[in-house]
Amino acid sequence: MVLLENDSFLSELTKLFQKARLNGSVTMTFKRYDGRTRPTPRPGKPPLPEPQEHMCLVRAKFRSSKIATVIHQKDVNKFQVAYSSLLKGNIDGLKKLKKPKAKTKAE
Repeated sequence: MVLLENDSFLSELTKLFQKARLNGSVTMTFKRYDGRTRPTPRPGKPPLPEPQEHMCLVRAKFRSSKIATVIHQKDVNKFQVAYSSLLKGNIDGLKKLKKPKAKTKAE
């Protein structure tokens, strides 16, 4: 998994959406991330220090290519605006749902 900066993550994500346009899908996960790189210690050992700010870990996967980025609290609004515009531009290949016809009840 490649950890990228926010801007390069969005550009790579655009490339993944373009590859998945014909067939396939891109899987996205958003997860709360506190910056820990080590597991929590066993009982009786001194605990890890508490994180000063919480972050968001964003992962994207298309077939065998995986990318990820970490978003800090101060960058969430800027990333959200850029991410939503990217989604609006790339989600156009959705299939239309066929609505079932409502049966009229004979009385």
